[in-house]
Amino acid sequence: MATCEMCGKKPSFGHNVSFSKRRTNRMWRPNVQKTTIVAADGKTVQIRVCTRCMRTMMKAR
Repeated sequence: MATCEMCGKKPSFGHNVSFSKRRTNRMWRPNVQKTTIVAADGKTVQIRVCTRCMRTMMKAR
């Protein structure tokens, strides 16, 4: 499923609300991407992270 392996962000749920106030279910999914990182022991690991965590990782470089 669309879950970030770093921060644990998952899809959240709510309602679409039309002009007539009729509510239908909807879902907001995090923007999860597969990326390759170098782990602490020097090995490369492929993980699924959200783009917010990707930005934070690039900042820490």
